[in-house]
Amino acid sequence: MAEVSVIVPNYNHGPYLKQRLDTIFQQTFEDYEVIILDDCSTDNSREIIRSYENHPKVKQIIFNTENSGSPFLQWEKGIQQATGKYVWIAESDDWCEPSLLEELVSGIQKDDACVISYCQMYYMSSDNTIKWQSSHPYLSEIVDSQTFLRDYLAVKVSIYNASMAIFRRDCFENIDRKFTTFKFSGDRLFWIQTALQGKAHISGKILNYFRKHDKDVSGKAYASGLNFIEELNIVNWMYQEKLIDAKTYSKAFKKQYKEYWQVKGHIDPANKKLIVPLFAHPLTSKANTLKFIPSAIWKAWKSK
Repeated sequence: MAEVSVIVPNYNHGPYLKQRLDTIFQQTFEDYEVIILDDCSTDNSREIIRSYENHPKVKQIIFNTENSGSPFLQWEKGIQQATGKYVWIAESDDWCEPSLLEELVSGIQKDDACVISYCQMYYMSSDNTIKWQSSHPYLSEIVDSQTFLRDYLAVKVSIYNASMAIFRRDCFENIDRKFTTFKFSGDRLFWIQTALQGKAHISGKILNYFRKHDKDVSGKAYASGLNFIEELNIVNWMYQEKLIDAKTYSKAFKKQYKEYWQVKGHIDPANKKLIVPLFAHPLTSKANTLKFIPSAIWKAWKSK
């Protein structure tokens, strides 16, 4: 049985797929299996995937006969096939350094209570320009569950994409499958429910490359406004479940509100009708939108 199960969910990422798979097979940590899932791609993805079917690390290839409609349903399907102690969801349009798995596995094994281990990433444009990069003040740090939820998942989400993290597979048994119903923010809900089960290891090393392009899921969500609906529902749920206090809730609410002001003129009208009531009825008086409007207008003006 492999120590790590690497799950590669793909949909129409043919231009990036070879680089993704090659950087998986170049890992210095070698005790892993690979499960590749294709969600009924219409490009040349199937042909590329088939070229790896005899690779000794490839445990299974799954081709869907119809599109699932959600990347998180593909996560679930892949995890159900996994046998490793840890799982790495390696998004098919990203790539990484050869030492990523070695760093993350050694980090998560520093504490038996650790359930998540992640590194830092470069945010890449379609022409391979570095747009920005994440950071952490320590090369390696173990953070307790409550602190991690408050400081790394409530206001901002420090696990920017799945490719930069591994998690303990047995945690999946305790995760509500509601995350599979999301189109955009299912990963945030997934990390929150995983983090509730133990500590997190954070590596300060930049080992992952998160690619931004016109076919990615997040870009479409931002254009439609779907991200605000899903993010606000998650923040509200965290507050209702007493995972965060009113002060943290207010910060998270304010962040979403300021981001909304920058794009509200371009959002799908149908989604806008759902977003407005969410902002109009925060769950605590500390998140009064009247207090946020001046800074939201200023930020929107500066971004023009």
